[in-house]
Amino acid sequence: EVQLQASGGGLVQAGGSLRLSCEGSGFHIDDYAIMWFRQAPGEEREGISCIGGVDNSTYYEDSVKGRFTISRDVAKNQVYLQMNSLKPEDTGVYFCAAGQYFGLVLDRYDYWGQGTQVTVSS
Repeated sequence: EVQLQASGGGLVQAGGSLRLSCEGSGFHIDDYAIMWFRQAPGEEREGISCIGGVDNSTYYEDSVKGRFTISRDVAKNQVYLQMNSLKPEDTGVYFCAAGQYFGLVLDRYDYWGQGTQVTVSS
């Protein structure tokens, strides 16, 4: 059974950093593309970054480009999201998803995990 678990969230001041982890089980983390998405209070879910399964292609939504970095550790079966220069508008619950699709369209992903809360104070 494919399962994903996001962790690493917390409370941080604006300008700070966090590293989120997405641990996969029941599959090899490089068998699928992995996407990070988030949901702010009262907002729609928003795809923010993805990494390809076949290669290490990456893609970022404009609002996080240059601040966030997605990476993969195959040995640990994890994907990370390094978040720097955090802003209050980055606050939300962050989730990871796995699928054969590469991009930021959430409905194209097959498996979603539990999220982790990120709160950025001003």
